[in-house]
Amino acid sequence: MKAGATTNALRAAWLVAMLSACVAAQAAEPPAGAATPPAPAPASAPAPAADAAAGASAADAQAFDPELLPPPEELPEGFELPKPGSKLPPDYKPRVTDPDRVARGRNLFATMGCQFCHGPDIRGGSGGPSLLRSQKVLQDQQGETIYDTVTRGVPNTAMVGFDLTSAQVADIAEFLHSFPVGGRDRARDLPASIVTGDAAAGRRYFDAHCSGCHSASGDLRGIATRYPKPRTLQQRWLLSRSAPKPAVRVHGADGTLDEGTLVRIDEFLVALRHADGSQRSVDLSGPAAPKVEVIDPLAWHKAQLPAYTDTQIHDVTAYLVTLR
Repeated sequence: MKAGATTNALRAAWLVAMLSACVAAQAAEPPAGAATPPAPAPASAPAPAADAAAGASAADAQAFDPELLPPPEELPEGFELPKPGSKLPPDYKPRVTDPDRVARGRNLFATMGCQFCHGPDIRGGSGGPSLLRSQKVLQDQQGETIYDTVTRGVPNTAMVGFDLTSAQVADIAEFLHSFPVGGRDRARDLPASIVTGDAAAGRRYFDAHCSGCHSASGDLRGIATRYPKPRTLQQRWLLSRSAPKPAVRVHGADGTLDEGTLVRIDEFLVALRHADGSQRSVDLSGPAAPKVEVIDPLAWHKAQLPAYTDTQIHDVTAYLVTLR
């Protein structure tokens, strides 16, 4: 039989089977208007209350997985394996941790270089995975599930072993357990308001450092009305996006002058755009390199960004929100 005929025969058989199933289903349906008898409950079905309790129990605890532990003979002294069938605390409920042990664990986590790879918030860093939802960490109690990894490392990875005692590993575990594991991360919750500074102190800072270019009764008059959201207002005064682009003047070694809007500048070349839209790139290498003068209206703001203190930022914002 040819391949096409075989395929058609299989399709025909499949259609016949489907039609037979439909006919059987229609024959089993009760007549219109007839009462449908209730389906008998399974003999072993638990009562609704018992079923709900069983579901809650399953959600509140998880079975201990011995595969996550090293062999019993390799466990450090003082560690005991949970009994078979025992349950561990729920993964996503906050643990009650000892502040002193957390502080010691945080110090070890930093000084041993753990936070470089796993991040100071244990959510992952330079090449290391997040530990926040690691099953080893979630099932750990006193460092027993992470001890082998911490002290022996992981072959063929950047994770090396550290010469730490079981007490030190337990302190690191306590630090790891201090982070909430719930789906909602409280660290990312926005505050009710960022206007927490001293407006009077903000005005004094403004008068001393900003009034040379800006005026509360001039260009900044009504700025709090233009930016009613304090968060947006703070971002605008820290580094405005609406400021003109930097201008550039290129003084050639032969006395020529070229100027325009700065497009790009690095140690090799400067690119500028002329008023007519044309662009030019100038080589900055060699003995005849031109002198470049950049006129950036935001130069002071950019220089101040790493110099501001948190208090100064909040004080100036608190002052600016009064300029309506």
